[in-house]
Amino acid sequence: MKKIKVYTKTGDAGTTSLIGGTRVPKNHPRIEAYGNLDELNVFTGAIRDFDIDTDIKEQLVEIQKKIMNISAVLASDKQTNKTIKLAVTHEDIDWLEKKIDEMDEHLPPLKSLVIPGGNQAISACHKARVICRRAERSIISLTLLFKVDTTIITYLNRLSDYFFMVGRKIAMDKGFMETPWFPRK
Repeated sequence: MKKIKVYTKTGDAGTTSLIGGTRVPKNHPRIEAYGNLDELNVFTGAIRDFDIDTDIKEQLVEIQKKIMNISAVLASDKQTNKTIKLAVTHEDIDWLEKKIDEMDEHLPPLKSLVIPGGNQAISACHKARVICRRAERSIISLTLLFKVDTTIITYLNRLSDYFFMVGRKIAMDKGFMETPWFPRK
């Protein structure tokens, strides 16, 4: 396997290459979209660094792989069989929904919105949740320029729900009370 060089000097003028060779400005909507996913991936990895449930840590690794798959699809200037195989599937969405439902079975029912926070791990989950929403919005914007598999958008929508539930589970596991939010009357 060929060693990848960290710097190429080809982006010094404010452009970068998509997978396939097309050069685009670094503020191109594709770059913005997979840049948001990269940030999400970093925060997902940061959640794993906390003292949390081992099963959640393993789930997060699988999610990071999916985030990288989505990034690769968005970074490809041509849809090939290789990039299409990387895309997320309805089975991946079902898996997220199953994990959400499993956590929900053991959590107190939600009776209000929850104010983010409680400890650093919970806050990291909420940060990942909002980064995921930003990534979802940037990919929706990208659909105005070219076709994006809607499964990607659905996956990210469900993934933000997953991060919310992981934050709730960590709060319960660590004995932190969630802070409810109620609108003024």
